[in-house]
Amino acid sequence: MSELAEADLRDLQRRLDQREAQLQAEVRSGRAAAGDKPSAVPHSHVQDDGEVAEERIRGAVRHADEERDIEELRQIEAARERMAQDRYGRCVDCDADIPLARLQAQPAAERCLGCQEAYEQAHPAKPRLPPELGSRP
Repeated sequence: MSELAEADLRDLQRRLDQREAQLQAEVRSGRAAAGDKPSAVPHSHVQDDGEVAEERIRGAVRHADEERDIEELRQIEAARERMAQDRYGRCVDCDADIPLARLQAQPAAERCLGCQEAYEQAHPAKPRLPPELGSRP
């Protein structure tokens, strides 16, 4: 494990717990809103292409928000596993200590800043579209 003080480690664990609770609430809320939202459009109303496109974009944004939240929940779980294995606070790539300031800003961080930058260069983010936006009807 890195040279984190016990008080710092407890604080970081608390931050992970708080963020996890917040993300779980957001995911639940988003799913409930998407599933329970009655249509504002009467069943006899035929939507035009603009209305259809707008609803598809809203759905894509909800999907992206949920995907981001779920990925962060996975990162939190991975951070907890590193804590249990006494590897928390050490870079998974170069094994250097991750600075406390970085962990305070991003408690689930698994890489030092240099390795994170290299990782992001080698693995650029690509947008993931929900299936309904993948092709036009």
